[in-house]
Amino acid sequence: MDYKVRSAKKEDFTAIQDVVYTSWHDTYEGIIPRDIQDEFLNSSYSNKTMQQRIEYSHLYVMESDKRIEGFANFSPVSEEGVSILYAIYLYPDTQGKGMGTKLLEYAIDELSPAFIHLNVEKDNKKGMSFYQTKGFQIISEFTENISGHTLYTCKMELDVNRYNTGRAS
Repeated sequence: MDYKVRSAKKEDFTAIQDVVYTSWHDTYEGIIPRDIQDEFLNSSYSNKTMQQRIEYSHLYVMESDKRIEGFANFSPVSEEGVSILYAIYLYPDTQGKGMGTKLLEYAIDELSPAFIHLNVEKDNKKGMSFYQTKGFQIISEFTENISGHTLYTCKMELDVNRYNTGRAS
């Protein structure tokens, strides 16, 4: 099966929303109550918010012959050379097959940031493992309150100049 990364289009909204709900429900089961997940996702991934993501940030999808398998959302690069990774989600059956890495590398190639920052829940073991394997370092930890639920969050940073993609230059 062939996979390709491309910029998202309005026609992708429904597929992206399906990826994010499926991925969140799989990842955060037992970490964040389902009703709080859905409240957050309904706000953060509404059609209006998706349109803003396309207009004001960089939204990329991983597409197979059959469907959109996942997506990543990055901020524009700041004057300091930092891009924020807002989200990277894949269907659970797609995880562990290198697609998250391809999305990350595509964004690095497209945006040329010096650093990538992100926030990840400390209890998100799959996410923490993925980011640490890619070379992200924890630079701070803090708590967040989402609808009365406390989350323990790590802010991580990738020095892109030290990122070894394993690709031939």
